[in-house]
Amino acid sequence: MACVAALVASPALFPFLPTASSLASASCSCRLRPAIVARQQPRGRRALRRFDEVEGASKKRRGIGGGAGGPSQASSPRRDRGLAVDFKESQVAEFDDLEEDKFLNAVVKVYCTHIAPDYGLPWQKQRQHSSSGSAFMIGDGKLLTNAHCVAHDTQVKVKRRGDDKKYIAKVLARGIECDLALLSVENEEFWKGTEALAFGRLPMLQDSVTVVGYPLGGDTISVTKGVVSRIEVTPYAHGTSDLLGIQIDAAINPGNSGGPAFNEQGECIGVAFQVYRSDEAENIGYVIPTTVVSHFLNDYQKNGKYTGFPCLGVLLQKLENPALRESLKVPSSEGVLVRRVEPTAPASSVLRKGDVIVSFDGISVGCEATVPFRSTERIAFRYLTSQKYAGDIAQLGIIRDGNSMKVQTILQPRKHLVPFHVEGGQPSYLIVAGLVFTPLTEPFIEEECEDTLGLKLLAKARYSLATFEGEQIVIVSQVLAHEVNIGYEHMGNQQVIKLNGTAIKNIHHLAHLVDTCTDKFLTFEFEDDFLVVLHREEASAASSDILKEHAIPSIRSSDLSEPYVEANNEVLKMSEDFGESPVTNFEMGIDCLLWA
Repeated sequence: MACVAALVASPALFPFLPTASSLASASCSCRLRPAIVARQQPRGRRALRRFDEVEGASKKRRGIGGGAGGPSQASSPRRDRGLAVDFKESQVAEFDDLEEDKFLNAVVKVYCTHIAPDYGLPWQKQRQHSSSGSAFMIGDGKLLTNAHCVAHDTQVKVKRRGDDKKYIAKVLARGIECDLALLSVENEEFWKGTEALAFGRLPMLQDSVTVVGYPLGGDTISVTKGVVSRIEVTPYAHGTSDLLGIQIDAAINPGNSGGPAFNEQGECIGVAFQVYRSDEAENIGYVIPTTVVSHFLNDYQKNGKYTGFPCLGVLLQKLENPALRESLKVPSSEGVLVRRVEPTAPASSVLRKGDVIVSFDGISVGCEATVPFRSTERIAFRYLTSQKYAGDIAQLGIIRDGNSMKVQTILQPRKHLVPFHVEGGQPSYLIVAGLVFTPLTEPFIEEECEDTLGLKLLAKARYSLATFEGEQIVIVSQVLAHEVNIGYEHMGNQQVIKLNGTAIKNIHHLAHLVDTCTDKFLTFEFEDDFLVVLHREEASAASSDILKEHAIPSIRSSDLSEPYVEANNEVLKMSEDFGESPVTNFEMGIDCLLWA
């Protein structure tokens, strides 16, 4: 991985953090990398790229990265976007002699052992590998670090500065989108004589920043200094999401991930998490700001788990052209045009194609999909939705057919037809007569390599939206050769559409159809009208031999053993293979279109 993150600690359990007061959208074709030091890393993913640092070798991994953003630095109490923020005057002395400052003792080194799933052979795991990163104390026996530092963890250990003993840590929550993770250490000895870090407000441009962590090149703590060079909404490489970020020129290297970034007053203003790698640029690092950190911590405190960042679920087009605005009967230079609404988004019940969104919770939206930010800046519209929590209500001002109106919608996290991360860490699978069925996911695509999937399946992954909650693209990844499946053993990476004439909603639905089938034959219809017919009883009888031959523990993943609950969902567009625009900003090739 190639992300770098810095962590912040606070004296309270979850201190209130500042929120930014406007938005900006930034997509980036740069190479971003999470910064953990690893002996061996899993394979890569996605259109934009991150790079894992490996001892002796490096493996490419797809991802993205970008800019940053944040609120003003007023020291008086204020309320931003509905979140209560209490900025107190700093009680910290000058931060000139950082190396001797007590706050360095709150930064710890993280040692993690990972075992990632094998998506091609979903019943087993890949080879174990190790990595190291950074974390910091935030009070109440908890540490903050990057999610990519503890991805697919089997053991997490932490070590304090100047100590030679490692302590076992437990992962309490992971925020994949925001690349943050919350750890706890139960051993009270670890916390003796320590002091949690205090969060500060978002910095201003050109403010000094100091990054602390345990990067590659040594075992002791490292300190690098720089300035804030940009604040905007930026792509997060690990989370494949667009959130506020802070761009700095301080050196961030593998191992810095999860470490805190400080201002001149010794307050933590963010978490270092990724860098930009390019032949044309250097010294470009990124910090997760306290606004994003506060959302993650407040979400965990409120729900007892991480529920995610909500979104509006609409594809927007900028309205810079006067003729376009006039044709839509938009009176002024404002608003963005709705071009597509996700069927699973709550907004689909109140918004439709052709609407113009002119305000969000009373804040005017500009024709370039930006809103006012601080005194003289503008930031991407996406930031406003990221300040909300799952289940919150947003009020939208829209123009429809020349008429102004107000509508309300609930905001929920996005439901991806092809998910970027697998819940629970282990993929689902079902084996029927040697045919290995599994849902299509981005980790599977990156592991298999795009060349082996075919253009049509890739187009569905990049362009299709889920038409109902729980919808999946189910494929046959391979066929385990046996006499019962003679003639089909060449199959691989093909989508199954129907079983005995019934459209397949997801892999759990497919398992249910197989279990309840009483017909003589199992007739599978695949993409491009390919047909697979099996004797049901022969297929069932062959299962034990196939499992024994390939040393497979079970004919299906444990999640498919649960009873299938039929939802009142209907396949809305079985005839539509895929849409006309990419499903994420990462593949979006037109600057005037963006997802919110």
